[in-house]
Amino acid sequence: MARQQIIGKKGEDIAVEFLTAQGYLILERNWRIGKAEIDIIAKDGNILVFAEVKSRSSNHYGSPEESISAYKENLIFDAAGRYMQLTGHEWEIRFDIVSILFEKESLPVINHYKDAFFPSI
Repeated sequence: MARQQIIGKKGEDIAVEFLTAQGYLILERNWRIGKAEIDIIAKDGNILVFAEVKSRSSNHYGSPEESISAYKENLIFDAAGRYMQLTGHEWEIRFDIVSILFEKESLPVINHYKDAFFPSI
């Protein structure tokens, strides 16, 4: 497994632990449909949350959350719509980002951005 994949997997594990500690119910991890993948699908009370996890070993090239492109957001929106169709979901949804920064020997820095992005109308 490549270094970036190891950092990404470790970041997703930390994000799941973090969200679970915040009271979220994790429904799916790495849910795929076509070219799109949603890192975490969870419930925050009655809200269905689609979370993108971004991890980096440094912020030399910017913060982890800054690396999410409009193209990636659109893939997530499409996948979320498909997930809702398949599960019959008809209530509130939200798109979050969980950013994990691994800096040297210190504990990872976790930032959770609720309502981080929205589908275009």
